[in-house]
Amino acid sequence: MFKRRHVLSMRDFSREEIDSVLETAASLEPYAREKSTDLLSGKILALLFFEPSTRTRMSFETAMKRLGGKTINLGSAEASSIAKGESLADTVRVIGEYADALVIRHPKEGSARLAAEFSPVPVLNGGDGAGHHPTQTLLDLYTIKKESHLENLSVALVGDLKYGRTVHSLAYALALYGAEINLVSPPTLRMPEQIRTDLLGKGTRVSETSDLSEVINRVDVLYVTRIQRERFPDPLEYSKVARSYRITPENLTDVKDGLIIMHPLPRVDEISPAVDQTPHAVYFKQSFYGVPVRMALLKMILDGGQDGGLECGGEIRGTSKDRSKDRSGGWSG
Repeated sequence: MFKRRHVLSMRDFSREEIDSVLETAASLEPYAREKSTDLLSGKILALLFFEPSTRTRMSFETAMKRLGGKTINLGSAEASSIAKGESLADTVRVIGEYADALVIRHPKEGSARLAAEFSPVPVLNGGDGAGHHPTQTLLDLYTIKKESHLENLSVALVGDLKYGRTVHSLAYALALYGAEINLVSPPTLRMPEQIRTDLLGKGTRVSETSDLSEVINRVDVLYVTRIQRERFPDPLEYSKVARSYRITPENLTDVKDGLIIMHPLPRVDEISPAVDQTPHAVYFKQSFYGVPVRMALLKMILDGGQDGGLECGGEIRGTSKDRSKDRSGGWSG
């Protein structure tokens, strides 16, 4: 069952479970724009964002409201008790008593899984440092399915593959669909070896290069990411790779007719605005698709939705008092 499950990592999903989410999202897409529903009337979603966010935060808020529910927002960490030294564990214990589910984005990898250990309600990972971003991956898969195809796919993951949590999660998911994955990055920003080893262990076809021209004309999906300044401890190292790739209309003269270009946004200068006018650009549609996909997750977790045995970090059991017994804090926000 989906009901009352955590959503922490794409590694917790089977292909059948992903398909169930995508099917539910398709059924809810009309409600993401025009129609109204009160499926989650009386439910409250808490938003705990310890890092800046536009699309993830606002699409979750939109999704909840489109379903007839409400949201509460932690706001900036500086304006909360976190500024007084309250631990992440205590924060989610408290806010979990105010809401029916919570979304957390945090700069430290593993923070969402830690939150799930202490939360009395389901936790959805909105991005944990350089770790995972499962709801982004689900909307990415929905975009690919809507705008291209998921079977026999050839995809290029381009840019910051070392710190880019979106590509970490997406690579694991694409492996479930038998995709050929082409990794394109500067040598210092290669996909972590553990992820590459995991993919190869699953029989996934993986290639690796720093030269985008080697693969751009033979892929179905070009998934571009920005080089993330905020992930670099050394500004000098960031400056060495900051403008490694830039997609322009000139790059696209010999690509497949059906190529789609995706980006989790925000972009800086890695995709020229001139590309927006080409039939290949789907990144703004991709951003919208976050609403029906997150509607699907919220419905399935809070309302039961489809059956499917989603094993995303385990089911919430017992009371917050039971779960907090013999446990200590961990990580201040």
